[in-house]
Amino acid sequence: MKIAILTLSLYANYGGNLQAYALLTALKEMGHDAWYLNRERHRVPSWQVPVVLAKRIFKKFVLGGKVKLRSGLFNQRERAIVAKHSREFISTYIQPQTPEFLSTASLVTGFGKLDFDAVIVGSDQVWRQRFVKDNLTDYYLGFLAPSDSTTKRISYAASFGTSDWEYSDQETKDCRALIQRFDAVSVRESSGVELCEQKFGRQAEHVIDPTMLLTASHYTALIPNPGESFNGILVYILDLDDEKKRVIDAVAEKLGLPVFQVNGNAADRSAPPHLRVAPPVEEWLRGFRDAQFVITDSFHGSVFSIIFNKPFLAYGNPTRGMARFSSLLDMFGLGERLISSSADLNGDHFSSPDWERVNARLSEEQQHARWFLKKALE
Repeated sequence: MKIAILTLSLYANYGGNLQAYALLTALKEMGHDAWYLNRERHRVPSWQVPVVLAKRIFKKFVLGGKVKLRSGLFNQRERAIVAKHSREFISTYIQPQTPEFLSTASLVTGFGKLDFDAVIVGSDQVWRQRFVKDNLTDYYLGFLAPSDSTTKRISYAASFGTSDWEYSDQETKDCRALIQRFDAVSVRESSGVELCEQKFGRQAEHVIDPTMLLTASHYTALIPNPGESFNGILVYILDLDDEKKRVIDAVAEKLGLPVFQVNGNAADRSAPPHLRVAPPVEEWLRGFRDAQFVITDSFHGSVFSIIFNKPFLAYGNPTRGMARFSSLLDMFGLGERLISSSADLNGDHFSSPDWERVNARLSEEQQHARWFLKKALE
Protein backbone atom coordinates (compact mmCIF):
# COMPACT_ATOMS: atom_id res chain seq x y z
CA MET A 1 0.00 0.00 0.00
CA LYS A 2 1.04 3.59 -0.54
CA ILE A 3 0.99 5.14 2.95
CA ALA A 4 1.48 8.74 4.12
CA ILE A 5 2.82 9.39 7.64
CA LEU A 6 1.68 12.64 9.24
CA THR A 7 3.66 13.73 12.27
CA LEU A 8 4.93 17.00 13.71
CA SER A 9 7.21 19.15 11.55
CA LEU A 10 10.77 17.84 11.56
CA TYR A 11 13.52 20.06 12.94
CA ALA A 12 16.49 19.74 15.33
CA ASN A 13 14.56 17.36 17.56
CA TYR A 14 16.29 13.99 17.88
CA GLY A 15 13.32 12.05 19.16
CA GLY A 16 10.95 13.62 16.63
CA ASN A 17 13.23 12.86 13.69
CA LEU A 18 14.01 9.32 14.80
CA GLN A 19 10.40 8.34 15.45
CA ALA A 20 9.47 9.47 11.93
CA TYR A 21 12.42 7.53 10.51
CA ALA A 22 11.52 4.44 12.53
CA LEU A 23 7.87 4.30 11.46
CA LEU A 24 8.83 4.80 7.80
CA THR A 25 11.41 2.04 8.10
CA ALA A 26 9.06 -0.39 9.86
CA LEU A 27 6.36 0.09 7.23
CA LYS A 28 8.87 -0.43 4.42
CA GLU A 29 10.06 -3.62 6.12
CA MET A 30 6.41 -4.76 6.04
CA GLY A 31 6.45 -4.26 2.27
CA HIS A 32 4.64 -0.92 2.00
CA ASP A 33 5.45 2.21 0.02
CA ALA A 34 5.71 4.64 2.97
CA TRP A 35 6.06 8.43 2.56
CA TYR A 36 6.60 11.31 4.94
CA LEU A 37 3.71 13.77 4.59
CA ASN A 38 5.49 17.12 4.63
CA ARG A 39 3.11 19.34 6.62
CA GLU A 40 5.37 22.28 7.47
CA ARG A 41 3.89 24.36 10.31
CA HIS A 42 6.83 26.68 11.03
CA ARG A 43 7.09 28.50 7.72
CA VAL A 44 4.56 31.13 6.72
CA PRO A 45 3.67 31.22 2.99
CA SER A 46 5.19 34.34 1.39
CA TRP A 47 1.80 35.75 0.42
CA GLN A 48 0.68 35.63 4.07
CA VAL A 49 3.68 37.48 5.52
CA PRO A 50 2.24 41.04 5.17
CA VAL A 51 -1.07 39.99 6.73
CA VAL A 52 0.51 38.06 9.61
CA LEU A 53 3.01 40.87 10.28
CA ALA A 54 0.24 43.49 10.32
CA LYS A 55 -1.72 41.41 12.86
CA ARG A 56 1.33 41.01 15.09
CA ILE A 57 2.14 44.74 14.97
CA PHE A 58 -1.48 45.58 15.84
CA LYS A 59 -1.51 43.16 18.80
CA LYS A 60 1.86 44.35 20.09
CA PHE A 61 1.61 48.12 19.72
CA VAL A 62 -2.14 48.77 19.73
CA LEU A 63 -3.44 46.08 22.08
CA GLY A 64 -0.24 45.87 24.12
CA GLY A 65 0.08 42.11 23.73
CA LYS A 66 3.27 40.12 24.30
CA VAL A 67 3.98 39.23 20.70
CA LYS A 68 7.32 38.26 19.18
CA LEU A 69 7.39 39.94 15.79
CA ARG A 70 10.16 37.66 14.53
CA SER A 71 8.49 34.42 15.54
CA GLY A 72 7.55 32.33 12.50
CA LEU A 73 8.34 35.14 10.05
CA PHE A 74 11.97 36.17 10.10
CA ASN A 75 13.76 33.27 11.80
CA GLN A 76 13.84 30.82 8.88
CA ARG A 77 17.56 31.38 8.24
CA GLU A 78 18.29 30.98 11.95
CA ARG A 79 16.34 27.71 12.11
CA ALA A 80 18.17 26.41 9.03
CA ILE A 81 21.55 27.05 10.67
CA VAL A 82 20.60 25.37 13.95
CA ALA A 83 19.16 22.34 12.15
CA LYS A 84 22.01 21.98 9.64
CA HIS A 85 22.92 18.40 10.59
CA SER A 86 19.32 17.43 11.29
CA ARG A 87 18.32 18.51 7.79
CA GLU A 88 21.05 16.28 6.38
CA PHE A 89 19.65 13.31 8.31
CA ILE A 90 16.11 14.12 7.18
CA SER A 91 17.07 14.51 3.52
CA THR A 92 19.04 11.25 3.61
CA TYR A 93 16.90 8.93 5.73
CA ILE A 94 13.35 10.29 5.91
CA GLN A 95 12.43 9.64 2.32
CA PRO A 96 10.43 9.76 0.17
CA GLN A 97 8.56 12.95 1.01
CA THR A 98 5.47 14.57 -0.43
CA PRO A 99 5.54 18.15 -1.69
CA GLU A 100 5.45 20.69 1.13
CA PHE A 101 2.03 21.68 2.47
CA LEU A 102 2.04 25.01 4.31
CA SER A 103 -1.65 25.23 5.19
CA THR A 104 -4.80 23.23 5.76
CA ALA A 105 -6.22 24.64 2.54
CA SER A 106 -3.28 23.29 0.55
CA LEU A 107 -3.80 19.85 2.11
CA VAL A 108 -7.50 19.92 1.22
CA THR A 109 -6.80 20.73 -2.43
CA GLY A 110 -3.53 18.87 -2.96
CA PHE A 111 -3.36 15.73 -0.88
CA GLY A 112 -5.99 13.81 -2.81
CA LYS A 113 -3.97 14.12 -6.01
CA LEU A 114 -1.17 11.99 -4.51
CA ASP A 115 -3.28 8.79 -4.49
CA PHE A 116 -2.42 7.42 -1.07
CA ASP A 117 -4.17 4.28 0.16
CA ALA A 118 -3.79 5.22 3.83
CA VAL A 119 -2.71 8.00 6.17
CA ILE A 120 -1.12 7.20 9.52
CA VAL A 121 -1.08 10.00 12.10
CA GLY A 122 1.77 9.73 14.58
CA SER A 123 3.78 9.34 16.50
CA ASP A 124 4.87 12.08 18.91
CA GLN A 125 2.58 14.70 20.47
CA VAL A 126 0.46 15.20 17.37
CA TRP A 127 -2.70 15.49 19.47
CA ARG A 128 -1.34 18.05 21.92
CA GLN A 129 -3.25 21.26 21.30
CA ARG A 130 -0.53 23.67 22.46
CA PHE A 131 1.89 22.13 19.95
CA VAL A 132 -0.33 22.18 16.86
CA LYS A 133 -2.70 25.01 17.86
CA ASP A 134 -4.93 26.11 14.98
CA ASN A 135 -3.87 23.08 12.93
CA LEU A 136 -5.31 20.56 15.41
CA THR A 137 -7.92 19.10 13.06
CA ASP A 138 -5.23 18.39 10.44
CA TYR A 139 -3.92 15.76 12.85
CA TYR A 140 -7.35 14.18 13.01
CA LEU A 141 -7.32 14.11 9.18
CA GLY A 142 -9.92 16.83 8.82
CA PHE A 143 -8.47 17.64 5.38
CA LEU A 144 -9.83 14.35 3.99
CA ALA A 145 -13.31 14.63 2.53
CA PRO A 146 -16.05 12.99 4.64
CA SER A 147 -17.10 11.18 1.47
CA ASP A 148 -13.63 9.63 1.08
CA SER A 149 -14.27 6.00 2.02
CA THR A 150 -11.21 4.54 0.28
CA THR A 151 -8.33 6.20 2.16
CA LYS A 152 -7.68 4.36 5.42
CA ARG A 153 -7.41 6.61 8.48
CA ILE A 154 -5.11 5.29 11.19
CA SER A 155 -3.28 6.67 14.20
CA TYR A 156 -0.11 5.01 15.41
CA ALA A 157 1.17 5.89 18.90
CA ALA A 158 -0.42 9.33 18.73
CA SER A 159 0.16 11.27 21.95
CA PHE A 160 -1.80 13.90 23.87
CA GLY A 161 1.44 14.50 25.78
CA THR A 162 -0.34 14.80 29.11
CA SER A 163 -3.12 13.19 31.10
CA ASP A 164 -4.83 16.60 31.40
CA TRP A 165 -7.43 17.61 28.83
CA GLU A 166 -6.25 20.71 26.94
CA TYR A 167 -8.96 21.00 24.25
CA SER A 168 -11.75 23.56 24.26
CA ASP A 169 -15.34 22.33 24.06
CA GLN A 170 -15.47 23.12 20.34
CA GLU A 171 -12.15 21.39 19.65
CA THR A 172 -13.36 18.36 21.57
CA LYS A 173 -16.54 18.25 19.52
CA ASP A 174 -14.72 18.65 16.20
CA CYS A 175 -12.05 16.04 16.96
CA ARG A 176 -14.60 13.62 18.41
CA ALA A 177 -16.47 13.69 15.10
CA LEU A 178 -13.30 13.25 13.05
CA ILE A 179 -11.88 10.34 15.05
CA GLN A 180 -15.05 8.35 14.49
CA ARG A 181 -14.01 8.09 10.83
CA PHE A 182 -10.71 6.38 11.72
CA ASP A 183 -10.33 2.73 10.77
CA ALA A 184 -7.98 2.10 13.71
CA VAL A 185 -6.76 4.18 16.65
CA SER A 186 -3.67 3.63 18.78
CA VAL A 187 -1.97 5.91 21.29
CA ARG A 188 1.43 6.02 22.96
CA GLU A 189 0.37 6.41 26.60
CA SER A 190 -2.02 4.45 28.78
CA SER A 191 -3.59 7.79 29.77
CA GLY A 192 -4.31 8.36 26.07
CA VAL A 193 -6.44 5.22 26.01
CA GLU A 194 -8.53 6.67 28.82
CA LEU A 195 -8.80 10.11 27.17
CA CYS A 196 -9.99 8.61 23.88
CA GLU A 197 -12.68 6.67 25.73
CA GLN A 198 -13.77 9.52 28.01
CA LYS A 199 -13.65 12.44 25.56
CA PHE A 200 -14.26 10.78 22.19
CA GLY A 201 -16.14 7.59 23.05
CA ARG A 202 -13.54 5.75 20.97
CA GLN A 203 -11.51 2.68 21.90
CA ALA A 204 -7.76 2.90 21.34
CA GLU A 205 -4.87 0.44 21.46
CA HIS A 206 -1.82 1.19 23.63
CA VAL A 207 1.35 0.71 21.53
CA ILE A 208 5.05 1.51 21.83
CA ASP A 209 6.77 4.54 20.34
CA PRO A 210 7.87 3.86 16.73
CA THR A 211 11.55 4.09 17.69
CA MET A 212 11.07 0.90 19.70
CA LEU A 213 10.00 -1.01 16.60
CA LEU A 214 13.66 -1.10 15.57
CA THR A 215 16.56 -2.78 17.36
CA ALA A 216 19.70 -1.28 18.89
CA SER A 217 21.76 -2.90 16.11
CA HIS A 218 19.66 -1.04 13.53
CA TYR A 219 20.53 2.30 15.10
CA THR A 220 24.17 1.31 15.59
CA ALA A 221 24.38 0.72 11.85
CA LEU A 222 23.59 4.41 11.30
CA ILE A 223 26.62 5.54 13.31
CA PRO A 224 29.63 6.31 11.09
CA ASN A 225 32.94 4.71 11.94
CA PRO A 226 35.53 5.67 12.83
CA GLY A 227 34.38 8.42 15.12
CA GLU A 228 34.76 9.81 18.57
CA SER A 229 34.09 7.30 21.32
CA PHE A 230 32.33 8.58 24.40
CA ASN A 231 32.91 7.39 27.93
CA GLY A 232 31.07 7.94 31.16
CA ILE A 233 27.66 9.37 32.04
CA LEU A 234 25.57 10.72 29.18
CA VAL A 235 23.57 13.76 30.28
CA TYR A 236 20.72 14.48 27.88
CA ILE A 237 18.85 17.27 29.64
CA LEU A 238 16.45 19.60 27.83
CA ASP A 239 15.68 21.94 30.73
CA LEU A 240 18.76 22.23 32.95
CA ASP A 241 18.38 23.79 36.39
CA ASP A 242 20.20 23.72 39.74
CA GLU A 243 18.25 20.73 41.04
CA LYS A 244 19.16 18.62 38.00
CA LYS A 245 22.79 19.72 38.35
CA ARG A 246 22.71 18.33 41.89
CA VAL A 247 21.48 14.99 40.56
CA ILE A 248 24.22 14.93 37.89
CA ASP A 249 26.92 15.75 40.43
CA ALA A 250 25.66 13.12 42.88
CA VAL A 251 25.60 10.38 40.25
CA ALA A 252 29.03 11.33 38.88
CA GLU A 253 30.52 11.23 42.38
CA LYS A 254 28.87 7.92 43.23
CA LEU A 255 29.93 6.18 40.00
CA GLY A 256 33.30 7.91 39.66
CA LEU A 257 32.70 8.55 35.98
CA PRO A 258 33.13 11.63 33.75
CA VAL A 259 30.08 13.40 32.34
CA PHE A 260 29.45 14.16 28.67
CA GLN A 261 26.53 15.43 26.58
CA VAL A 262 25.54 15.25 22.92
CA ASN A 263 22.64 17.69 22.56
CA GLY A 264 24.57 20.94 22.11
CA ASN A 265 23.10 24.38 22.67
CA ALA A 266 20.18 24.47 20.22
CA ALA A 267 17.57 25.64 22.75
CA ASP A 268 19.51 28.72 23.89
CA ARG A 269 17.78 31.50 21.91
CA SER A 270 20.15 34.10 23.40
CA ALA A 271 23.18 32.54 21.67
CA PRO A 272 24.06 33.27 18.01
CA PRO A 273 22.84 30.59 15.57
CA HIS A 274 26.32 29.26 14.69
CA LEU A 275 26.84 28.35 18.36
CA ARG A 276 23.49 26.57 18.53
CA VAL A 277 23.96 24.06 15.71
CA ALA A 278 22.54 20.74 16.91
CA PRO A 279 25.05 17.86 16.68
CA PRO A 280 24.26 15.16 14.09
CA VAL A 281 21.62 12.57 14.89
CA GLU A 282 24.26 9.89 14.39
CA GLU A 283 26.44 11.43 17.14
CA TRP A 284 23.43 11.56 19.44
CA LEU A 285 22.94 7.83 18.89
CA ARG A 286 26.65 7.23 19.48
CA GLY A 287 26.28 8.85 22.89
CA PHE A 288 23.63 6.32 23.93
CA ARG A 289 25.59 3.43 22.46
CA ASP A 290 28.76 4.34 24.40
CA ALA A 291 27.28 5.60 27.68
CA GLN A 292 27.80 3.68 30.88
CA PHE A 293 24.90 5.53 32.53
CA VAL A 294 22.29 8.04 31.31
CA ILE A 295 20.60 10.96 33.04
CA THR A 296 17.76 12.51 31.04
CA ASP A 297 14.59 14.58 31.34
CA SER A 298 13.54 13.58 27.83
CA PHE A 299 10.95 10.99 26.85
CA HIS A 300 13.03 9.77 23.92
CA GLY A 301 16.16 9.92 26.05
CA SER A 302 14.45 7.34 28.28
CA VAL A 303 13.36 5.32 25.24
CA PHE A 304 16.87 5.05 23.82
CA SER A 305 18.31 4.20 27.23
CA ILE A 306 15.97 1.19 27.17
CA ILE A 307 16.77 0.31 23.55
CA PHE A 308 20.52 0.35 24.24
CA ASN A 309 20.12 -1.31 27.67
CA LYS A 310 21.77 1.51 29.61
CA PRO A 311 21.09 2.05 33.31
CA PHE A 312 19.43 5.45 33.54
CA LEU A 313 17.57 8.03 35.57
CA ALA A 314 14.55 9.79 34.07
CA TYR A 315 14.02 13.18 35.69
CA GLY A 316 10.31 13.96 35.46
CA ASN A 317 9.52 16.99 33.35
CA PRO A 318 6.03 18.28 34.33
CA THR A 319 6.18 21.14 31.82
CA ARG A 320 6.66 18.73 28.93
CA GLY A 321 4.20 16.12 30.28
CA MET A 322 4.65 13.49 33.00
CA ALA A 323 2.17 10.96 31.59
CA ARG A 324 4.61 10.09 28.81
CA PHE A 325 7.32 9.08 31.31
CA SER A 326 5.16 7.10 33.70
CA SER A 327 3.40 5.20 30.90
CA LEU A 328 6.68 4.23 29.24
CA LEU A 329 8.50 3.21 32.43
CA ASP A 330 5.55 1.34 33.93
CA MET A 331 5.19 -0.68 30.73
CA PHE A 332 8.70 -2.07 31.24
CA GLY A 333 8.63 -2.31 35.02
CA LEU A 334 11.06 0.58 35.34
CA GLY A 335 8.91 3.01 37.30
CA GLU A 336 11.56 3.33 40.01
CA ARG A 337 13.84 5.02 37.45
CA LEU A 338 11.61 8.13 37.46
CA ILE A 339 12.65 10.85 39.93
CA SER A 340 11.55 14.43 40.51
CA SER A 341 14.34 15.73 42.78
CA SER A 342 17.79 14.88 44.10
CA ALA A 343 16.11 13.77 47.33
CA ASP A 344 14.62 10.80 45.44
CA LEU A 345 18.05 9.27 44.74
CA ASN A 346 18.80 5.97 46.44
CA GLY A 347 21.22 3.07 46.05
CA ASP A 348 18.91 1.12 43.73
CA HIS A 349 19.20 3.83 41.07
CA PHE A 350 22.86 2.99 40.44
CA SER A 351 22.31 -0.68 39.66
CA SER A 352 21.49 -2.05 36.24
CA PRO A 353 17.89 -3.14 35.50
CA ASP A 354 17.07 -6.74 34.65
CA TRP A 355 17.59 -6.24 30.93
CA GLU A 356 16.63 -9.81 30.05
CA ARG A 357 13.17 -9.18 31.48
CA VAL A 358 12.92 -5.73 29.89
CA ASN A 359 13.98 -7.02 26.46
CA ALA A 360 11.48 -9.88 26.63
CA ARG A 361 8.70 -7.36 27.30
CA LEU A 362 9.97 -5.15 24.46
CA SER A 363 9.82 -8.12 22.08
CA GLU A 364 6.19 -8.74 23.09
CA GLU A 365 5.30 -5.08 22.54
CA GLN A 366 7.01 -5.06 19.13
CA GLN A 367 4.92 -8.04 18.06
CA HIS A 368 1.75 -6.36 19.31
CA ALA A 369 2.56 -3.09 17.52
CA ARG A 370 3.28 -4.79 14.21
CA TRP A 371 0.10 -6.83 14.60
CA PHE A 372 -1.84 -3.58 15.11
CA LEU A 373 -0.36 -2.04 11.95
CA LYS A 374 -0.93 -5.16 9.89
CA LYS A 375 -4.54 -5.49 11.03
CA ALA A 376 -5.24 -1.76 10.56
CA LEU A 377 -3.88 -1.78 7.00
CA GLU A 378 -5.63 -4.96 5.84
